[in-house]
Amino acid sequence: MQKITPFLWYDNQAEEAAKFYTSIFKNSKMGTVRRYGEAGPGPKGSAMTVEFQIEGQDFVALNGGPHYQFTPAISLFVKCETQAEVDDLWEKLLSGGGKPNRCGWLQDKFGVSWQVIPTALGKLMGDPDPQKSGRVVRAMLQMEKINIEGLKRAYEGK
Repeated sequence: MQKITPFLWYDNQAEEAAKFYTSIFKNSKMGTVRRYGEAGPGPKGSAMTVEFQIEGQDFVALNGGPHYQFTPAISLFVKCETQAEVDDLWEKLLSGGGKPNRCGWLQDKFGVSWQVIPTALGKLMGDPDPQKSGRVVRAMLQMEKINIEGLKRAYEGK
């Protein structure tokens, strides 16, 4: 049983967002959808909360109204093993109106911030040689979507 579950507040797109995320990631599924009844405060029959899983991680989405917005102060960090995985997730998460940002960050069409990061980045940045790791950091700071080959070239000083 997962002790801590991210709880995401949407205006009225919780069910749409959960379906979007579960369509993108493998090993993901929709869970229970609880709907507003006569008492509201949302329209009767509309989704109140939506439970879903992404890669085995539980989430709950709430249609709570326009009171709160997402900010990049909280983001979902996705570890990727290959450039193909980075490319695939980057494209899918941006679909429908998302916005790319620097250093592997993006905002999806719902305003949720994601970091799509290859594991190679941490390995290269963690090199004990400050010249090599510094070149990797400088290269990463110039990228939107992280490019593993570009990081490796910077690491090697090319």
